[in-house]
Amino acid sequence: MLLFQSRFHEGLKNGTITLTFRLWNTPRVRPGSRYRCHPIGVLEVDAVERIAIGTISQEDARRSGFSSRVELFDYLSGLSKTQVTPDSEVYRVRLHYGGDGDRVPLALETNLSPEEVAAIAGRLGKMDATSATGPWTRQSLSLIESNPRVAASKLAKILGRETAPFKADVVKLKKLGLTQSFEVGYEVSPRGRAFLELEKANTATQ
Repeated sequence: MLLFQSRFHEGLKNGTITLTFRLWNTPRVRPGSRYRCHPIGVLEVDAVERIAIGTISQEDARRSGFSSRVELFDYLSGLSKTQVTPDSEVYRVRLHYGGDGDRVPLALETNLSPEEVAAIAGRLGKMDATSATGPWTRQSLSLIESNPRVAASKLAKILGRETAPFKADVVKLKKLGLTQSFEVGYEVSPRGRAFLELEKANTATQ
């Protein structure tokens, strides 16, 4: 999967955005491969190369959805954990929109029945019961709901956890349709919000 902020989606679909620059340690995509881009469909990667940030041109910046090199550099600096300089290296990915045939719905069904709410609660209960760190599912959902699109490392720090195990747990929530991943951080999905609201309402009436 390739993640993009929603402000880039229209440009990706209409072809005005054909580049992206990524602060990866190693390439995570391959030329000729297709990747889901939630929720607009699929993107096809045409080329991948490692370059110095200083070699990025004004045209490159515009083709990646930014108005100028300065805006792009500021964006990359905000994502980086270290100081970004013209000599810093990024991956330059050339791509194009591959259609919506593999579209991923923005949210699964949100009109949850009492049985579905109970089933999700049961799955979360099992995750909590088998976790070496103790109950974590609702705590994580609440944290993500209160801190949308905040880096996983920052969320993990709030919980006093290591980043990698925290991210692995959020993937479990995503598989249930309760969260959505973004280029930076997560959000509770509409399905997740519906579940939390219904579970809270059920608890209040018991």
